[in-house]
Amino acid sequence: MKRGRRQAHARNAHRSPAPARNTPEVTGKIQFRAGGSAYVVADSLTGASGRKGSLEPSIQIFPEDTSIALPGDRVAVRIIEGRQGRRAGERVGKVSRVLERGRETIVGDLRKDGRNFLVAPDDPRFVREILVSDPARLGLKPVPQPGDKVVVKLGDWRNRHQPLTGEITGRLGRTHEPKTELLGIFEKFGLAHRFPPEVEREAAALPDRVHAHDVQGRLDYRKIPVVTIDPDDAKDFDDALSIEAGHDGEIRVGIHIADVSTYVRPGTALDREAARRGNSTYLVGTVIPMLPEKLSNGLCSLVEGEDRLCKAVLLTFARNGRLKETTFGNSVIRSRKRLTYRQAYALLFENDLDRIRALPLPPKHQTGSTGRALRSLSDGELVDLQSWVRTLWRLASRMRQDRMAHGSLDLDMPETKIFVDEHGYADRLERIEQDESHQLIEEFMLAANEAVARLTKSNRMPSLYRVHDDPDEERLQEYRQFLGTFGIQVGDLTRREEVTKLLRTLSTQPQGYTLRTEFLRSLRKACYRASADGHYGLHKKDYTHFTSPIRRYSDLVVHRVFDTYLAKHGGRPAGARAGYDIAGVEGLAEHLSLTEINSTEAERESVKIKLLEFFERELAKETRTPFPAVITDVRRNGFFIELVDSMTFGFVASSTLGDDRYELDSSGSALVGRKKHRSFALNGRLDVVVDKVDRFKRLIDFRPL
Repeated sequence: MKRGRRQAHARNAHRSPAPARNTPEVTGKIQFRAGGSAYVVADSLTGASGRKGSLEPSIQIFPEDTSIALPGDRVAVRIIEGRQGRRAGERVGKVSRVLERGRETIVGDLRKDGRNFLVAPDDPRFVREILVSDPARLGLKPVPQPGDKVVVKLGDWRNRHQPLTGEITGRLGRTHEPKTELLGIFEKFGLAHRFPPEVEREAAALPDRVHAHDVQGRLDYRKIPVVTIDPDDAKDFDDALSIEAGHDGEIRVGIHIADVSTYVRPGTALDREAARRGNSTYLVGTVIPMLPEKLSNGLCSLVEGEDRLCKAVLLTFARNGRLKETTFGNSVIRSRKRLTYRQAYALLFENDLDRIRALPLPPKHQTGSTGRALRSLSDGELVDLQSWVRTLWRLASRMRQDRMAHGSLDLDMPETKIFVDEHGYADRLERIEQDESHQLIEEFMLAANEAVARLTKSNRMPSLYRVHDDPDEERLQEYRQFLGTFGIQVGDLTRREEVTKLLRTLSTQPQGYTLRTEFLRSLRKACYRASADGHYGLHKKDYTHFTSPIRRYSDLVVHRVFDTYLAKHGGRPAGARAGYDIAGVEGLAEHLSLTEINSTEAERESVKIKLLEFFERELAKETRTPFPAVITDVRRNGFFIELVDSMTFGFVASSTLGDDRYELDSSGSALVGRKKHRSFALNGRLDVVVDKVDRFKRLIDFRPL
């Protein structure tokens, strides 16, 4: 899923000014801001492996010093000695050469200016419009028209004072239509929404269901209670939990993970395509799956009432809730119930069966499986289901308490879920909290991932691990100073107990979400590696990804290593054993870290587009919806806000405060009316409605209700 790259035109390098003698030069990737300024992250900081390298800060580039660089280019930068950046200690540089273009094509909106045709890129950080020839002369059918979203192949650009040119190579549709915006994301991030014919042929040859001979030698859990708990809009179901009573008050919980390795064998077209994609990409309202639908939504998805093959991690808990024993195997299950998080939460804390039954199923167009409605269950079935879920939570909550007590960080953040209607338009926002139903699943998945990591490491088997390196002390110090501007005093954040204390403090702050987000940005990114180098956030020495093989190739690799272990220790391997070596695993780790980053960026792009779509549709309503908001920053011309429920950011211009003339007070933290002395202060709360939406600049303006 690598986006196209090309070398900058040879003459570009000769035309760019060479670095002065004895002036340091740094190479790295350049990223732009909406205003035209940029920054360069040095190559030493961008290795996908995530290994600790240089800790030098990024280099700031002023707009006039970006030369012929475009967003995502790899460039050489000459450091400008003595020039100060925005903050103390920042280095400032000037682009001296473009070493490699970051992209060959751009997606944008076609418009006409006099006789000229121009394309405005979708990315607001791509500040230059592209001059294109008359689309009527290109032979494309249908002919692109102003207002269409198009794909443009960039021409050679040698002089920043000349226009950037390109040629339209495709029309995606009318701008801002859901299907068109989706195609734009596919193009921008190199996401293949169709599978190659040979992959489709291999998938078609697979069976439609599990046959009797497939279950031989497996642990049979089809008559033991098994449930899945997933979001309303889950498209595939990787994991399920079983629960069974043992002797002397023991309880055994099985973590059953879809056995993809049985069907996707190493070296096949299915396997090669899954490895190339690296993971599924979950965009708002749709998914670009790693595996064809016959596997991802069918044979491997642990849907309700169907036999499914699994890999199992079996945890035996003593009467007091302490983990006593961990065993492994291959299993076959039949899920009793596909639960949503909302349903599981009700089963945990609601005692009125009629109220539980009243919970609706998720809409069919949003999910891969709705499961049976709770109202169709008998009283006995519902009581049994409630008993299983509550027992699972009792054990999970004990594991969570122990994990936090041993230094694991609570980095769970609420998220805004955007739901779409049957036509693909954003029609509802919902704030999703990581409540007990989410935590129940999380704890058992963490336990399974850690158990398998210990297994492969202790047996010295080449495998993939999920690694989160310790944070950079300088970044933590910068963040500590940033907190000081909000009046929050903290100790040494290199000490884990101080970080834990800070996270508790932020949970009660009006701007806690923003400040927690900034903390996450100060940490290193988690990545894949061939060595178990520990996980900072979870505070675990050994950790891997094992529990999502439908959507992550890393987990499929670990499943194959797991099968090798079972074969060596007397178990019957279900899938084909793969002979991975360290070199091969290291290469896979780097590739999968890159595909994960690409998918994450595409998912964020999808959310931004759909949020703008949602609020633009609000403008068409006769009565606009009021949104509770908190003021996050105050300026002379207005103030920035964050919507409480959806965590959307926007701006309220002082010109919309029509009851008075407002001025910034002496502290710089409030706008105060000259006559009525009404105040809009930092951390203040108010209700707002949408005022303006700029889809191109990606800005939302609000006004007080």
